Order: sequence, then C-alpha cells, then structure tokens
Amino acid sequence: MNGPLDGGRNGDRGGADEPDGVRGIPRIPGQRAAADDLDPPSTDVLRRAVEANARAARAAEHSREREEPDEPDATDEADDADEARTADKAAGVDSGADADTAPGTPPEPAHPPEPAGERELTGGRDPYGPPPPRPPAEPVGPPPSHSVLKSLLGAWALAACSPEETTHVENHLTECAPCADEALKLRDAVGLLQADRNLDLPPLLRSRVLENCLGRRAARIPVPLWATPYDAETARLDALLRDFGDAEWHAPLQLKWFEKEEPAARRATVAGVIGHLMTVDGLVASALGLDDPLGEPAPQSPTDRTEAFWRRAHPPPTRTIREPWRDQSHTLIRTVSFAGRGVAELSVPYGEFALPLRDAMIDRAFECWIHGVDIAEAVDYPYPAPSGPHLHEMIDLAAQLIPSALAARRRAGLASPAHQLVVPGSPGRSLHLEVEGPGGGNWYIALDSPAAVGTAERAVAQVALDGVEFCQLVAGHISPEEAAAGQDGDREAIRDVLFAAASLSRL
Repeated sequence: MNGPLDGGRNGDRGGADEPDGVRGIPRIPGQRAAADDLDPPSTDVLRRAVEANARAARAAEHSREREEPDEPDATDEADDADEARTADKAAGVDSGADADTAPGTPPEPAHPPEPAGERELTGGRDPYGPPPPRPPAEPVGPPPSHSVLKSLLGAWALAACSPEETTHVENHLTECAPCADEALKLRDAVGLLQADRNLDLPPLLRSRVLENCLGRRAARIPVPLWATPYDAETARLDALLRDFGDAEWHAPLQLKWFEKEEPAARRATVAGVIGHLMTVDGLVASALGLDDPLGEPAPQSPTDRTEAFWRRAHPPPTRTIREPWRDQSHTLIRTVSFAGRGVAELSVPYGEFALPLRDAMIDRAFECWIHGVDIAEAVDYPYPAPSGPHLHEMIDLAAQLIPSALAARRRAGLASPAHQLVVPGSPGRSLHLEVEGPGGGNWYIALDSPAAVGTAERAVAQVALDGVEFCQLVAGHISPEEAAAGQDGDREAIRDVLFAAASLSRL
C-alpha cells in the first residue's frame, strides 16, 4: 500500500523509510535576534546547556557506530513484485483493472486500512496532520581547530555566532576546561555591558569640553573672563528648557524677593520667567547699542520693564519665548567679546542705580541661575549650583554692593545710624563675612560709610554662611533671620548687614 508520507515511492516501506529520506535534507535555521536584544542566560543555564550538548554529542557518536540495514536495490524490488503477482494469479485474484474501470484509474484496495493501522505506519501520528518538526541538523564536516574555536568565544558570548558555529563552540566547551572558564567569564561580562545608564548630560560638560578645546588651541577672540559666568548660566538654563513640553512651559511658580522688612512674591509661569530674563537683559543690550526687546521708549527699572512685558504679552508667553531669549544672550556674548577691553567699564543703568558692564554681566548670570532654580523646582528637576570660580564672582559682587545698600537703608530709617565717620578710603568699622564651601572666601564689609575700607583690624562682628545660602539670602529666597549659621560680635551690625544683603533682591 502506498502511504501518504512517501508519495508512493517506497511501496509499503514508506512509513519506515521516511526519516531516512529526509535525513540528508539540510535544515534552514530560523532568523536570529540581534545580539543586543538577547538577555544573557545565567551561569546555571549555561552549564546545563553545555552538559546537554555533551550528552547529545555522545548519543550521536553511538548512533553512527551502529551498522545501518542495507537498502534494497531496484532488482530485489522487481523480483518481489513478480513473485507477488504470480501468487495473486494462483489464488484467482486479478491484479489488473476491471472491465468497468476506466483506463488509467488506479484500483481501490479490497480492504481499506484502518486509521489505527496508518497510525502504526506513521509512528502513532495522524497521517493527514501537519508534519512533525525536523530535528536540528548536525554540523557538516570536521570541527574547526582549537585556535579558531577560541577566537569565536567572544561572538558566542554575545549570541552572534551562526548555528553551526554555536554547535561547534558548545561541543568544544565540553572537552576544553580553559575555554569553558573563559566562556563563563565572557558571558558574565556581557551582563555588565547592559547596565542602565543615566542619559542626562553632566551640567559642567560644556565648560569642560570648551576648556579642553581652548587649552589645545586658544580662541582668536576669547570671551572675557567677567562674561563667562553669564555664558555658562544661560547655556545651563537653555539645556534645561530644551526638552520642555507645553505643560512644563505653563507650570506655575512664585518669584520671591525681599522688600524693605518683609518678603514679597509674585506668581508667574516658566515662560513668563524667561520673558522676565529677556527684558532685563535688554538693559545690557541697550547699553551696547543693540535692539531693546521692549522697543522704544522703554522703562529703565527692571521691575517696571517686567511688568510692561507681562502686560503686553497677550496671550501669555509660551515655548516661543525661548528662541528670542537665547538669540539675545548669544548676541550679548558675541558683542562684548568683539568690543575689546574698554567696554568693561561701560555704564548700564538700572533705574535708581547703575553698574559697570563687567558687574552687570555677573548680575545677569546670578539672576539666570536663581531663576533656573525656580524653574527646576517647578518641574521637579535637580539644578546644581554654578562652578566654584563663577560662584565666587557672584558672591564678591554682592559683598561689594552691601555697603551701598546699607547706606540706602540708613537714609530710609531702616538701619542703625553710623557710629564713626571716616575719610573716604580710610579703614572703618567692619564686619567679617566668612563664606564657606565652593566659591567662598573672606570679605570685610564697611559698616559706617560706603567709601570706607573694611579691614580685619577694625572688625566688630563676624558672620559665617554657606556660599549657596548666602546667594539665596541676596536673592530674597530666605529671610535674614534664617540665614546666618554662625554669628559673633555686635548684634546690631550683624542685623544691619543681613538685611542689607536681602534688600539687594528684586523682582
């Protein structure tokens, strides 16, 4: 009987010969996943896989040693067929076609086989069902040399070998202990290559890259040292804003400052704060002869300029404010770099007072950092302090402005009167301001006159503060009563200096 599996080629031996008929057909391996998409197995799984491959290799070797039965040739099959026809004629059975059967139609069997019989011929499998999966093909040819297999261990650990190479390598690992140890180490190393990493760039990466580049080849037109804090802080804030969505740009926050004897606050959004920075930076732009973002005429006071910008902004500012603010900061840095040395003393009016351009750029860097902290807190994101040298420049500017702020408060009746009047440029009563941490140092604040010189010999009090804490006091983010970590000496002088430092803040 011709079975359904052999296509009528092997007679009634089709079921038994089917595995031998497909044994020589090469197996097409399936598509492999990318090496970096595969999770490396554990050490126990690796050992079990190596042992299983060893057992499979030994079983295959034993099966090859057995003598396989000889295949019957075509002559034997023909003799068997003639003897079967002779036996049928003697029994009175005509093996040819009936008269009613059309020529070329194969005769139906007298006794159709039972399904169970067909299942016996197919090894218990449904003959009309899908064929069973074929076993993986054994590697063809002799295995590669030891040196070749050792060079494949790295690719094998990354799951980048072909199926044949994988089989050869794993068979070799069962016989070579040094290669097996090295394979385990390589597979453990693959797990370390897939460790999670933080995608956020370090905040000082830009400054380190620029410093390295400028150290190899100096810039033809360098940025002045007094403008580098502004350059760094605008770049840091721009990096924070780069990936903000609409929700972050409209996130609410509070702008805080200290006014006379009480803290003050104003509600705003992230986009509104960037607009505030742009309009106050316009004071520096106007002093350099550049376009004022508010146009002409425009108020000189930073608070009045900010209020004017917010009144004109209908609808409220959105992410579109970032590009003009950043373009203006780039223009300021480029202009002061090309202007030369004499521009550092150019006066920048702030309404009631004026600052040299050198100090105005440090003031703008300070405000950019402080409002960067406000924005980062509004979106729950970390924002570190400036680098030590830049922070020192900001603290030094605030320490120089405290005597003038103290004199203004004394004229307004908010501070104690002067104890001693001295000739301008002469030593007078002083307060020792000790700032700790990166960017810190020691400053001596003149108490009785802005024209006096503070000295250690005339110090009547001492205040110790952390550098970031002192800047938060100057920005009006913490009250004078909470600021000083250490105080010693004249309590009245300490109070006057702390309140004068807080009065430097503004909207």
